[in-house]
Amino acid sequence: MPALFPFAPSSRRRAGRALGALALLALPLAALAQPEAASAAAPAAAALAVDNPYGLAALWAGSDWIAKAVLLMMALMSVGSWYILIVKLLEQARIGRQAREAQASFWSAGSVAQGSAALSAGSPFRFIAESALEATRKHEGLLGQIDLNEWVTMSLQRAIDRVGSRLQDGLAFLATVGSTAPFVGLFGTVWGIYHALTAIGVAGQASIDKVAGPVGESLIMTAIGLAVAVPAVLGYNWLVRRNKGAMDEVRAFGADLHAVLLASGPRAGRD
Repeated sequence: MPALFPFAPSSRRRAGRALGALALLALPLAALAQPEAASAAAPAAAALAVDNPYGLAALWAGSDWIAKAVLLMMALMSVGSWYILIVKLLEQARIGRQAREAQASFWSAGSVAQGSAALSAGSPFRFIAESALEATRKHEGLLGQIDLNEWVTMSLQRAIDRVGSRLQDGLAFLATVGSTAPFVGLFGTVWGIYHALTAIGVAGQASIDKVAGPVGESLIMTAIGLAVAVPAVLGYNWLVRRNKGAMDEVRAFGADLHAVLLASGPRAGRD
């Protein structure tokens, strides 16, 4: 066996020296790879720390005065719509309570004047009763030539119309917002597309980083316009329906009061 492999020990020594040289060369390469990996990870961490350049804050910061005016206008429309919705709901709830109060206390009174005094101040039912009493007191002189039935009917109708007009306050604003807010948002959309086309023309190429901001601005304007208009339209329709129910209560009270005043005659205003 030794005669068959006369060079085996020397070959093993040369192989060991070659492996050692390779290990020495690998150490500097590994040391260089670690800074490169760290430098590659640093931009990724920095990218995570950067805020979204296409958010609402970036939209406001990067908008010109026209876009900001459009945003402020739609914000005022939204705030005004929600304010009117809340106020009108509270007002209609109060009228419902006052209608129940009138049913419970007015008709059991000894006279129209006593029933009117029993109602709470600011109640539309009290206002109608006092208007009817005032009409019967003024039915004299030239007005006395008018038939009492017609005179009381006209006085009650005027009072009921004033209550209905008071209930309609604010609904015109909701209707205006519901019909114009989408077009205000559309104007913002057109203005954003104009900026996108301008950016493309200046850059000379339609790269995504040049058009993403203006196009995103235009889409946000459209979304805000719809978000302002839809609650205003739904709130308007809902309030109109609730006003109809409240006015039915007021008209029914006025019709019953009209019958009572005609039965009492002129003395109703002196009781």
